[in-house]
Amino acid sequence: MVEALDVIREGASDAPVRILLAHGAGAGMEHDFLSRLSALLAGPQIEVVRFNFPYMSKRAQDGKRRPPDRQPVLLAHWREMVKAFAHPRLFVAGKSMGGRMAAEIADEMNAAGLLILGYPFHPPAKPDSWRGEVLKQIQTPTLLLQGERDTFGSRAELVDFPFSPNLSVHWLTDGDHGFKPRKASGLSEQDNLQRAADRIIDFIAGTPNLG
Repeated sequence: MVEALDVIREGASDAPVRILLAHGAGAGMEHDFLSRLSALLAGPQIEVVRFNFPYMSKRAQDGKRRPPDRQPVLLAHWREMVKAFAHPRLFVAGKSMGGRMAAEIADEMNAAGLLILGYPFHPPAKPDSWRGEVLKQIQTPTLLLQGERDTFGSRAELVDFPFSPNLSVHWLTDGDHGFKPRKASGLSEQDNLQRAADRIIDFIAGTPNLG
């Protein structure tokens, strides 16, 4: 059973599209990045449902920092959330670790689409520890939003990555792992968040409605 306190719902409950959005490893569903992006997306056409993984729910209850749950626990919780918030046009989405886990279950859940906000291709400063095999063969229509200078996988590092033909990449100009650009770029963090939201809305509009 999903506790009401473990989710935040924004937008119309009867919206034709629902985005189920997971957080990254270090911050929960109330993180500023997710809050600001959700505010740009939610409305009469899109409901955004943010949720916490079990370890983050425990942190919210007692304030104690914990490492992320192991992958089987994270994936089981993702599946539970997909069932609890089933929708004819359900897009699974996640920031960093949450997006990586969403990619693992998107095909089996027959999601309408997958939205990844900064995929952690490798730990910072450990470019030899590559992840992301799932992105080479994923069948679900996928939008990857990645900062150009993301230390978890930059544009330069990914120039030859063999992404699945079902995946499109949109690069956020001079963005870091949270899409934040440097002042010298002439852009603000809000600029890149708005561009990310616009790209997500365009992607959803262009994704076939199989219902």
